[in-house]
Amino acid sequence: MKILIIGSKGFIGSHCVDYFSAKGHKVWQADISPVVEDNYIQVATHNTDYTSLFQDKEYDVCINASGAANVGFSFENPDKDFELNVLNVNKLLVAIRQHNPKCKFINFSSAAVYGNPSKLPITESMPLSPLSPYGFHKVQSEYLLKEYYKFFGLHTCNLRVFSAYGSRLYKQLFWDLYQKSKQDSVIELFGTGEESRDFIFIDDLVKAVEVVIEQAPFQGDTYNLANGVETKIKEVVSLFYGFLNPQLKYKFSGKVKIGDPNNWQADISRIKELGFQPEYDVETGLKKLTQWLKKQNDKK
Repeated sequence: MKILIIGSKGFIGSHCVDYFSAKGHKVWQADISPVVEDNYIQVATHNTDYTSLFQDKEYDVCINASGAANVGFSFENPDKDFELNVLNVNKLLVAIRQHNPKCKFINFSSAAVYGNPSKLPITESMPLSPLSPYGFHKVQSEYLLKEYYKFFGLHTCNLRVFSAYGSRLYKQLFWDLYQKSKQDSVIELFGTGEESRDFIFIDDLVKAVEVVIEQAPFQGDTYNLANGVETKIKEVVSLFYGFLNPQLKYKFSGKVKIGDPNNWQADISRIKELGFQPEYDVETGLKKLTQWLKKQNDKK
């Protein structure tokens, strides 16, 4: 297959590049980083024009792993978050419709579209009630994919990613825990520890993308992308610090970040029907993550 990955230097994008390249597919990359590589195209940070990516080449699949993925940022810069997560998706769809209408388009949405669900596990058909501009923007991007399938016949698919983690993720929970472990004798954490998430290891995530490419109908459909297991934050913190440094002391402050949900667990039966089966439980994934973090620290 010929695969174009937008946001190829980011967390999910870079892992997609590695995975599909290793599988023997022809992979092109696009991102804002000023690097010189084969089959790499630098795109503008602002007012991005994606037309040139599709004018001279035809791809079988375009994976959009670009955009902002920061709830706090969306409160501080809602206009920029809208540009990155909605406007740029629209531009990609326009370019594909004009130049490469047979290309399958995958967009990474987020579990943030659900907000605080009324019950667990969360199915794709449950009401959407986002708690942040970021969540609202992800909802809008999903509707764009449905619109372009319904009215223009584009092959589109939304993947609602829950709490993804793994190497090269330089933000969010585990990176924050790692950074705090180097700064304080007693580490203070947000929340009570009773909050829960559904964690999916990056190796499982990219395999799920492959399953979707091969098996999904691409009719503007939507899939939860998670492990299907609810895990409390206090449990993953204990596991993470246990692998990283068992001597670390920490406490939960009870303070709540704006836009953060309470409890998440995904129903992943729809994507399982396509053939996806997670391989990594949280303990195994965190063991691999802490091994990677220790190697990064040793390089310094």
